[in-house]
Amino acid sequence: MTTTSSPTAPQEHAHLLHPKYRPDIDGLRAVAVLSVLGYHAFPQWIKGGFIGVDIFFVISGFLITTIILGSFEGDGFSYREFYARRVKRIFPALVLVLAATFAFGWWALLPHEWEQLGKHVAAGAGFVSNFAFWSEAGYFDNAAETKPLLHLWSLAIEEQFYIFWPVLLGLAWKRKWRVLTVVGAVAALSFLLNVATIHSHREAAFYSPLSRFWELMIGGMLAYMRLHRPLPKPGWGRHAQSIAGLVLIGLGLAFIRGGKAFPGFWAILPTLGAFYCIAAGPTGVLNRYVLASRPMVWVGLISYPLYLWHWPLLVYARIVEGELPSNGLRALMLLAAVVLAWLTYRFVERGTRRSESNTVISVLVALMVGFVVLGTLAATRYYVGRHSDPYFNKTAAAAKDWGYPDGLSPIKVDGEVLQQIGHGKRRVLLFGDSHIEQYGPRAVELNKIAPDTLDSLSFATWGACPPIPNVVDEKNNLCGERRDGAMRLAISDKFDAVVFGGCWNCYFSETGKPNAANAEADRYYYSDGKTKHRFMGGGGVDLALNMLEAVMTNLAKHKQVYLVLDNPVGEGYGPEEFVKGGRLGNMSVAPMSPTTEWVSAQRALHERMRQIAIRSGAIVIDPIPTLCKGTQCTRADADATPIYKDAGHLRAEYVRKFATYIDVAMSTQKQQQTPATVPVTGR
Repeated sequence: MTTTSSPTAPQEHAHLLHPKYRPDIDGLRAVAVLSVLGYHAFPQWIKGGFIGVDIFFVISGFLITTIILGSFEGDGFSYREFYARRVKRIFPALVLVLAATFAFGWWALLPHEWEQLGKHVAAGAGFVSNFAFWSEAGYFDNAAETKPLLHLWSLAIEEQFYIFWPVLLGLAWKRKWRVLTVVGAVAALSFLLNVATIHSHREAAFYSPLSRFWELMIGGMLAYMRLHRPLPKPGWGRHAQSIAGLVLIGLGLAFIRGGKAFPGFWAILPTLGAFYCIAAGPTGVLNRYVLASRPMVWVGLISYPLYLWHWPLLVYARIVEGELPSNGLRALMLLAAVVLAWLTYRFVERGTRRSESNTVISVLVALMVGFVVLGTLAATRYYVGRHSDPYFNKTAAAAKDWGYPDGLSPIKVDGEVLQQIGHGKRRVLLFGDSHIEQYGPRAVELNKIAPDTLDSLSFATWGACPPIPNVVDEKNNLCGERRDGAMRLAISDKFDAVVFGGCWNCYFSETGKPNAANAEADRYYYSDGKTKHRFMGGGGVDLALNMLEAVMTNLAKHKQVYLVLDNPVGEGYGPEEFVKGGRLGNMSVAPMSPTTEWVSAQRALHERMRQIAIRSGAIVIDPIPTLCKGTQCTRADADATPIYKDAGHLRAEYVRKFATYIDVAMSTQKQQQTPATVPVTGR
């Protein structure tokens, strides 16, 4: 993404080979960056555009390896000069983007958002963003569209590669090892690690440099071959490579989706495509007439600052709007990114690259260290943003108040990892998604106040994965495997009772055609083995609920079965309702009304789920008498403290004290002595 061989770049250092400029490689950069921009701005149109990053990796691996190996074989390689060149190439544009992102964040972000931005600024300046975002990944991670520096994860992987790669090649060169064998072996290990972890540890496979380096090494192997083996003669061989390369990239754009196991084997399409495009050379037919065309070369020359600028602009547009911006506004943000990228390239990058002054390098390094310090101060609240009203802390505390699986212990039962607590004789399996997980703190509380009454509880849960056979989530290919494993435990003799629960409102309350409000639910469908029956407008809801009823009916013949009905969810319940005003103006925190409307679609689904439970012989666990009176449902306590973590989940503090309706499924003594529902009380 960052390495370039510019037509205007001079021979910066005598000890470093500067590869001959190839306009078609800049054109390939244009393909990569335009794919990424298209995906980020209009994902419904360019669904596989994120593979542009993988194309960048191959290009960088090719050019960097050409520089390193060519220098070893020439006048010698200087690590000092190599990293000095990297600083002058990478730091100037990054400094500008970090400064602009940090400044606008100070003006527009809420305190908890500002703290997170500080963490990301420090990680970005320290080139460890991939590890920072890896550590945050999970079901309750903030949406990618709210992280202005998320795109720096790929830059961090490249910089980590630039540290590791020269050392490995230098060692191989000094020991007179077969360089291509060493490179191929390390690339193979990296690829195997990638495909081995893509299903079980998806975040690690995506963010870890160890599982991504193989993509850069593909370019490195091509660099070695070009330095030591004669180029194929001009003709149809090169034309075929050129065509094959762009066809493979096109297939990747057309068929790769975010829900697939990516990178994994799917990453072979864009990386092999980039390999063939570079291998074809400048005379390959599409390289010469498409990639090397003036518009493509121009975009390629500004591709690095364009990549840096576009994502913060899109994210801040979304944050300011409070929702997905219009197509027109997103297009305007891309146009602004192009203008800023050209200005950065023309007036900042070109000058610093030409400079021979060591002072420039020292200043750039000092600025980057400064951002590490500033980001750390912001992340630790020593440096606050404009919106520093202490009452914002109330909403931030609610948003962070999630207690699962704190206090529980992981165990493995028949190959399935469960979270366990309690040692009672009755063995209870709590089976569902995060709407079952939200009751974990109540189990911990019961274990604290009445441990002798607590049953042996095991949580078998997976975020956004309904506990219903044959339901498929297009964005989570692990859902079916996890759900089916838990279902085998549910029907086994290892448990005396099974508690089903889920965000039924998320899956089933909106059953019309998908629109902006329910588009997320359109990821689910019911598969009968032949046909995909989508939840949104495809009849999948009826089939899924019929399957849930059949499963509970069968289980109820042999053991106790409970169905936890859903708490109200959606707009109006989350702690963000406290915040008043606009991002660009004055924002404040004001107490919101303690209740809000329980929408009719959710009321209808609630009654339908109740009837399903009754017909199947399951015991109904209903949170509504605790949370609602009539059609008004509680969202804040008497002192205006929110009881929800977000728009869908009850916060842990509230669950510990007031979710006593779940006790009937967790505690034998409570089942006999305590009503299933307890009216809500003030704090």
